[in-house]
Amino acid sequence: MRLHGLYAITDNHLTPSPYLIERAELALQGGVSVLQYRDKTTDTKKRREEALALKALCAQYQCTFIINDDVELCMEVNADGVHLGVTDANIHSARQLLGNNVIIGATCHGSLDLAHKAVADGANYVAFGRFYSSTTKPNAEAADLQTIRSGLAKLNVPAVAIGGITLSKADELLEAGFSMLAVIEDIFKPANITSNITSRCNAYYDVFKQYT
Repeated sequence: MRLHGLYAITDNHLTPSPYLIERAELALQGGVSVLQYRDKTTDTKKRREEALALKALCAQYQCTFIINDDVELCMEVNADGVHLGVTDANIHSARQLLGNNVIIGATCHGSLDLAHKAVADGANYVAFGRFYSSTTKPNAEAADLQTIRSGLAKLNVPAVAIGGITLSKADELLEAGFSMLAVIEDIFKPANITSNITSRCNAYYDVFKQYT
């Protein structure tokens, strides 16, 4: 599974159900490496159907498919992995349920200590942020880029940056040592709808090529 490159995350408002698959495919056509399905609604049937559709789409484009927060849904649709927040399922318990072949990602906000603990518990990658102001998560805890930068090389797993990321910030984050950039609004915001989604992702793809 690829844990390097553009990491796109769906959003209930920017990728609503009627347009979810269409917009996700436009992003995949632009070279997305990882796609995370993030839906905080309680409609179990809808979430399962959408996850299955996205799983099939990601397989078609050889993209790693991640479920946000929901270990059971990850198992049910045979997703490539699950991403867990600090207050979500325990990483060790999730690993026991999922086995060794499923990816587990862990949110670490701005804490290298949390990251080291996550890796010790079995996480395959860690996520830090937000580094910039974010409209999708305006109240998210801020992280200090210089502090995180100094510790990335010691983690021995890929790291993803998240929170307010735009194309203009990509070089700064990749130079700091991040393997992935998690992006929501800068891909799926209204100004990028339809054909612009693909070209936007392509622009990120071109930046990543300079760091491989």
